[in-house]
Amino acid sequence: MTHRADPLAATRSWVESFVVGREVCPFAGREVARDSIRYVTVATVELQDALLRLMEECWHLDAHPETETTLLILSEGLSDFDDYLDALGLAEALLVEQGYEGTYQLASFHPEYQFEGEVEDAPRNFTNRSPWPMWHLIREAGLERALAHYPDPEAIPARNAVRMQALGAERLAASLAALRGIGR
Repeated sequence: MTHRADPLAATRSWVESFVVGREVCPFAGREVARDSIRYVTVATVELQDALLRLMEECWHLDAHPETETTLLILSEGLSDFDDYLDALGLAEALLVEQGYEGTYQLASFHPEYQFEGEVEDAPRNFTNRSPWPMWHLIREAGLERALAHYPDPEAIPARNAVRMQALGAERLAASLAALRGIGR
């Protein structure tokens, strides 16, 4: 019997065990320790509902400076990576249209994430693979502060690529599948 994990719990586990545990994002550990990451499940297949939820999260961040970032877990829609990329483009355009350019930015994560020019099973893709499609809404001011105190932030992607290569695509894929409850 296949068991689908709770998207919210699986995402928290992914952040703690992969993003922080494997130091994929050197800034995430501080925010986990501060409990300043907001996790929101967006359980809709309707893009306009997901975009509205994105705006609601902008408004939430506006009103709650103690919350550094929000992960919007798109648990019911956008499983196709190309559709996800199209929706991401609309979400980014909406942020600009609503006057949030320079205030918030979106980072993107998807179970089938594939960097342009990479083969599908390249381990490097796993730096942006998550249990469910996700939009990561980030305060730009907080990101700028973190980057200012981190030596050589431009080297993070190359460092992560080496780490992912050492782990291997098969092991990384199995970890993601376990978080989603696939194969249980």
